[in-house]
Amino acid sequence: MLALTCHGNKIKPALVMIHGFLGSGADWASVLPELSKHFYCICIDLPGHGDSPALTLDTPGLYRVATQVHQSISALDINRYHLLGYSLGGRISLHIARQYSEQILSLHLESAHPGLTCSRDRQARLSNDEMWNARLACQNMHKFLNAWYQQGVFSELSESKRQALVETRSKNCAQGLQSIYLATSLAVQEDLSQLPNQIPTPCHYYVGKNDSKFLALALDWQHKSQLTVHQFEQAGHNVHLAATDKFCQQLILQLTETPQ
Repeated sequence: MLALTCHGNKIKPALVMIHGFLGSGADWASVLPELSKHFYCICIDLPGHGDSPALTLDTPGLYRVATQVHQSISALDINRYHLLGYSLGGRISLHIARQYSEQILSLHLESAHPGLTCSRDRQARLSNDEMWNARLACQNMHKFLNAWYQQGVFSELSESKRQALVETRSKNCAQGLQSIYLATSLAVQEDLSQLPNQIPTPCHYYVGKNDSKFLALALDWQHKSQLTVHQFEQAGHNVHLAATDKFCQQLILQLTETPQ
């Protein structure tokens, strides 16, 4: 079983929350005070992250991780739940919804990619991920993180926020991260962009207007499928951290409008 923490009253609708790469269930701390008033919030630690053990994963390993998350929730005697995933957690959430659609009340994706469609893009992504994986293997965690958070997708971070993330994430175990990184790479993920059209579940996408790459991706995806996009001012890739109050308001609105 994966490590998890529960917040709120168990008689309320369950909301399963899955963090991104390098994070843990504690990443949702800023939104829990508000969300836990309305929902029974379950924050998962992905394999090799937080207090969860590393798994030996085949490549691709996204469905295996999805199964581990679902089994960990089922062990709590929770059969139906809302699902929220950020970045890598959103990509894992897509696979959970694909495998267990009858258990998912609604699907909420924050800055998550549905999958690449071009073999050239897949190869470029794989080469990039193999480079980062090699760095993870040979650099100390502090040096790796300083380089990681210089990537364009994190350009909205101030230097103080960047360094705060580096210090927090420095507690990660490189071996644990490596156990999941390439196995869940976007390069090996199937294209799930049609999933919102294939499942009987409301699907929502949350994106910061300052994250131009994922904003364009989200709007294009919305045009092609039954996906509702919610945009946030003065927010980049990590919307729930940059626009906590507005994110909570919008998420609660969508969750409470979903039939239980």
